[in-house]
Amino acid sequence: MANGGPVEHGYPHLDTVRASITALYKRLSYDTIHTFAASVVPADVAFADVDDLHLGAQRVAREMVRHYRLPDARMIVGFREMTHAAHVELAAGPEYFIELNDRFRTHRRDIGAALAHEVMHVYLHRLDLSFPGTRDTEILTDTAAAYLGAGWLLLDAYREDGASSQKLGYLTPEEFGYVLAKRALVFDEDPSVWFTSPQAYTAYTKGMELALRDGRQPPLTAAGWAGRRRYARDRRHAQDHHAPDHSGVPYAFAPDDQGPLRVSFPCPTCHQRIRVPVRGRVRARCALCRTVLECDT
Repeated sequence: MANGGPVEHGYPHLDTVRASITALYKRLSYDTIHTFAASVVPADVAFADVDDLHLGAQRVAREMVRHYRLPDARMIVGFREMTHAAHVELAAGPEYFIELNDRFRTHRRDIGAALAHEVMHVYLHRLDLSFPGTRDTEILTDTAAAYLGAGWLLLDAYREDGASSQKLGYLTPEEFGYVLAKRALVFDEDPSVWFTSPQAYTAYTKGMELALRDGRQPPLTAAGWAGRRRYARDRRHAQDHHAPDHSGVPYAFAPDDQGPLRVSFPCPTCHQRIRVPVRGRVRARCALCRTVLECDT
């Protein structure tokens, strides 16, 4: 939790974020992910200053349990002084103890954001889905919360001005915006209408720019002129020398003993790599997320 300190910006964790989206599709399946088409809405996690602190926190925790479809899980929420925003004990269940930073006693509007992350820890724990190392698992948790419809709260908790700053989660604001944009493109949902933080809206628009750029990389037909020109040059080099230089581009050429040269590239939706023959116009379908892609290889 950045509380008054500097907020990191940009995309330092982008590779792990993309790997997290792929891992979600692999572990949950296309069908399960599409059961999360509706996000948590503000009314379901609203928390007024006049509400009882503990009863209100329990109510919001139950909403996260409902949203993540953990009906046999019970969250016991308490508050204490700590460095981090929150902590959850990942025991066998069905009861899980969540501790929130004492700061949330007076910043109740952000309790939903903290619980979105902590209850997602429980969800991933039950799935037995994690990455090596604490840092990457925390990035996976933020990404999963955002992609499955509750993480917009984490981005909305980001506020920054000349005198103070606050950010929850391990992703940068722009990375949260990127994941929310990837979700928006899949489910045709605009989370920006729920933002109360102007900085969150700015981060979301920046993330959307990068998410749209994913769908404009060669060999996709939506690629721009410069990308298509670079791709054609790299393709000629691969055909002539059989040792192409793949630095700085998302696609990679590889010879195929059974047929023509092939090119692999990340699916713009789930980032699973797709491999197709180099033979001009090709329609490819990602086996993981079922996205149909128009390619010019």
